[in-house]
Amino acid sequence: MQPMLDRDILERLISRALRSGGTYADVFCERRHTIAYRLQDGKLHDGSYSIAQGVGIRVIVGETAGYAYSDDLSIEALLRAADAASLVARSSPNGSERRIDLTGVQVPAVYDRSRREHASSERYADLLSRADIAARAYDPRIVAVNAHVVDELQDVWIASSDGRLATDHRPMVTLGIQAIASEHEERGSGYAADGGRTSLAYFESVTPEELARDAARIATINVDAIPAPTGEMAMVVGAGGGGVLLHEAVGHGLESDFNRQGTSLYSGRIGERVASELVTIYDDGNLQDERGSVSVDDEGIAGAHKVLVEDGILRGYMQDRHNAALMGVAPTGSGRRQSFRFLPQPRMCNTYMPNGSSTLDEIVGSTQRGIYAKSFAGGQVEISKGDFVFMIAEGYLIEDGKVTAPVKNATIVGNGPDAMTKVVAVGNDSRLARRHYTCGKGGQYVPVGVGMPTVKIASITVGGTQHG
Repeated sequence: MQPMLDRDILERLISRALRSGGTYADVFCERRHTIAYRLQDGKLHDGSYSIAQGVGIRVIVGETAGYAYSDDLSIEALLRAADAASLVARSSPNGSERRIDLTGVQVPAVYDRSRREHASSERYADLLSRADIAARAYDPRIVAVNAHVVDELQDVWIASSDGRLATDHRPMVTLGIQAIASEHEERGSGYAADGGRTSLAYFESVTPEELARDAARIATINVDAIPAPTGEMAMVVGAGGGGVLLHEAVGHGLESDFNRQGTSLYSGRIGERVASELVTIYDDGNLQDERGSVSVDDEGIAGAHKVLVEDGILRGYMQDRHNAALMGVAPTGSGRRQSFRFLPQPRMCNTYMPNGSSTLDEIVGSTQRGIYAKSFAGGQVEISKGDFVFMIAEGYLIEDGKVTAPVKNATIVGNGPDAMTKVVAVGNDSRLARRHYTCGKGGQYVPVGVGMPTVKIASITVGGTQHG
């Protein structure tokens, strides 16, 4: 791909950024092309095409990072950005421009990096139209369908003062469908989406009809659902989409910035038991075509397999370059940023639990009274305490070892570390969820993957509208 900046300019910018001092500097260049269409009321409602490009320059001195960015690519503007980033180092000794010789590094292939063009507008419109028709045909109670498709091509170049130059071409496509059902005065909503670091060809195997029918199915189930009970009970978390609970309730607490600063419940606990012996948690940046995968992260480090928790024992944190250096460990390919306008942070990629030994039927059969949370609609967590609240998107009662009535307006309230100690069964059906999740942290949003097998938590607080 055509480089945004010549290598000699990148070398000059790093040298300029370090001339006042600093232990490390890097330059992040980004060019992003995004096309998006949205369907509403059976018609294309809007479409957009955008191009964003710019350069971010960072200088690190101890625990402090100076950062500046520019979407003006003239050499004068970029040198001003380098000077602004270097202000953080003005009081450090031994400041002087030093020669930087960049060498390209091999980038692993965890997605197809050859696609350079978007599809025709007719193809995007066809996907949305097919989704609309299929959702409405699923059940006459479907009264509204909203759908969107987003196709993005992102190029990045990351040059660092240790002489590394990494480049990556990142595709990303997402198709999402919301269906709304209505009967009498009851309404229900369902959502399904998929995609990943791939192309529209993905939707030849995972079709818009399949996604639309899934959204419509959830919507009609929620129309028929009964009010959720309230109280302490067992919870069976569904495979795949249930992984969002793992991501929010545990994953954020294992990011290195929170642990270096001592604000996570997991701070200083490597080697200690933090969960049931049935719990193992991985974060992978190198899974083929997954939404959270990165051939290299936004600091030029290859995406990697990280063992976070193994058989209930905390093994490590997700590390970016800055926090890793301060903690005296190696980075793990976890430095991610929303765009060139932001500093990188330690972030999750694809966070999941591997298989256990139980079947879904065995797990449900062992539960006398509980909630089967097949998927979640969203939630929030307080990192310092691990306390969380989640809304269940598709949930059912479990009575006498059987899944019975669907429930609505159900929330779960708990504590991440506490919930992990109460895991009493892990299924043999681990999978990543459909690829549509986006994670927010510190005002930045990045694509991620989540997943898990079916998991049983012995006791959790369920909030609903019916006491029982």
